[in-house]
Amino acid sequence: MVAKGKSMLKATVGAARLAGGAQGFMLAPMVVALRLPIMAAESQSEMGWGSETLRAISEKTAATMEGALAAQLSLIGSTLNFWPQVLAGRSPTALTQLALERAMGAALRPAGRRVKANFRRLSCRSI
Repeated sequence: MVAKGKSMLKATVGAARLAGGAQGFMLAPMVVALRLPIMAAESQSEMGWGSETLRAISEKTAATMEGALAAQLSLIGSTLNFWPQVLAGRSPTALTQLALERAMGAALRPAGRRVKANFRRLSCRSI
């Protein structure tokens, strides 16, 4: 299953080059399919939330915060470079579009990395 998981990862990620970190999200349905049975089994225990449930919640929170910070830093950098580039002859519309694309990619990258890491981890676990 490990070799199959890695080849599926390469095929899925290599199938389409999406902007920024969005390509990692192509594996999200597989991660959900691998994670839900584990979380369902954890919900039957009397211990409360299991490690997989806590991990799912904490990594989503962390990825959201990292993505928001990365997007803000990207927009700050674009703001600092805006007027020098406009005065050099670049189109303000093109610069704004580029700034938003970079910010969106920066915001999605942390969550995309976690989806890929979860896919690798959970596909190895399901052997």
